[in-house]
Amino acid sequence: MTNRHISAFFGFLALICLGFSTAAAAQNGPRREGLDFVIGAPNAPVTLIEYASMTCPHCARFHADVLPRLKTEYVDTGRLKFVFRDFPLDRMALNAHMLARCAGPDRFFAFLDVFFGQQANWTRGTPDQMTQALRRLARLGGMADAQIDQCLADTSVQNEVLAQTMTGEREHRVQATPTIVINGTVHRGGMSYEELDRALRPLAGAR
Repeated sequence: MTNRHISAFFGFLALICLGFSTAAAAQNGPRREGLDFVIGAPNAPVTLIEYASMTCPHCARFHADVLPRLKTEYVDTGRLKFVFRDFPLDRMALNAHMLARCAGPDRFFAFLDVFFGQQANWTRGTPDQMTQALRRLARLGGMADAQIDQCLADTSVQNEVLAQTMTGEREHRVQATPTIVINGTVHRGGMSYEELDRALRPLAGAR
């Protein structure tokens, strides 16, 4: 995907978020709840939490292959509230999580999609090369260099990410990513859409 296509993709996702908030209700669209970033109806019968690392290939596959179907079948129909929680496995993942947070609730999930979608490109090379590649993606998402610098140096943002990691370890014994928590029940390892669908149907009710 070229820089032009990535930039257009960010804009397309922003329009989707805007449409979601006007068509459904602002409370159902992308938002922040405490340290969590969330989509879906607050009163949905099912809450699904994903603990993920931006440098985890299994997480990238989940966001490419599973989450879009999950959103169509469960989130958009009001049956599921999706919660993303940070669980970076290395310093470069921590940087990516911080940048997504600094983008704000409206653009957070767009940044996730691009960072995961471009993961094979920005996670190669030396640490400096990876950092520069990540910064290029953030710029394409609308962040200025000064904003990027400020974000990556912001210890309060870093502490938010690390607090979610500690919450995952303490509350759900997360050790690897992705880890999925469905209404309090922990499912370790990557799950296919079919596996998730079987777990969700009894909880979400028939359409």
